[in-house]
Amino acid sequence: MPELPDIEAYRLALDRALRGHALLWVQLNHPFLLRSVDVPPEATLESRIVAVHRYGKRIALEFSNDLFYVFHLMIAGRFKWKPAGPVVPPARPKTKSGALARFGFESGVLTLTEAGSKRRASLYVVAGAKQAAAMNRGGIELLDSGTTLVEFSAALRSENHTLKRSLTDPRLFSGIGNSYSDEILFAARLSPFSMSQSISDAEASRLFSAAVSVLQEWLDRLLAEAATRFPTKVTAFRHEMHVHGKYNQPCDVCGTLVQRIRYAENECDYCPTCQTGGKVYADRALSRLLKSDWPRTVEELEKLDRPPRT
Repeated sequence: MPELPDIEAYRLALDRALRGHALLWVQLNHPFLLRSVDVPPEATLESRIVAVHRYGKRIALEFSNDLFYVFHLMIAGRFKWKPAGPVVPPARPKTKSGALARFGFESGVLTLTEAGSKRRASLYVVAGAKQAAAMNRGGIELLDSGTTLVEFSAALRSENHTLKRSLTDPRLFSGIGNSYSDEILFAARLSPFSMSQSISDAEASRLFSAAVSVLQEWLDRLLAEAATRFPTKVTAFRHEMHVHGKYNQPCDVCGTLVQRIRYAENECDYCPTCQTGGKVYADRALSRLLKSDWPRTVEELEKLDRPPRT
């Protein structure tokens, strides 16, 4: 699932490609993509893009007529950009095509794709900045200059969950998902399975510093790439990461093989030496904890990140 650094890279690239350009045509290819009913997507035709926003893990296109397209890419949704596309919509793709929608602008064609057979990506068309901002689940923006350790600690301890679950809860912290939570916990040298209300003040401070530094490092890296080209390799598994996606590979700090916990469609990668005091967890040993604390499926995760009804 694209997370804060990836979404910001998309936001920068989309702003550069779309700002000031009018939408000429819309082609929706899957009936479950559009989740709103009050405003039809065609109401934005001939309107120009005035800004591109990020709300948590969502991307919002703001039009000059005060309408917004709010996208949630979920696990496998991705954007593709082709400059100077056709002025009329192309033929509709075959049913099995991954192209969920196409949007023809004066400057080119934006395509929303989704790999796999499950269609989880979503589009909401809403009126006004207030309704668009309401799609945000309200988690703290850790890279905002005004965010403090006190605010972070209060949010972290507001509910008692594993640190992995707390970091990825969009109601608590904005834009963090599976991959960057693993990297943050590794940088903080904390177990993903420690409970949020049981860690010390020193550990909370270490986690806060790690979260800010990891997100900022990857944000700078991905924004630098997006400054010259549209993002084409948005993935949760990157070679430069320390533990996420590195199962059974040696930790680049201590050499211990990175371990992995899989439960349903969730994954957690960690270094036993650096994070858990040498303890290796087995799925069966954590089954009771995971059943009560982690979303069991992507559908449950989607419900957690779903905006409240208005």
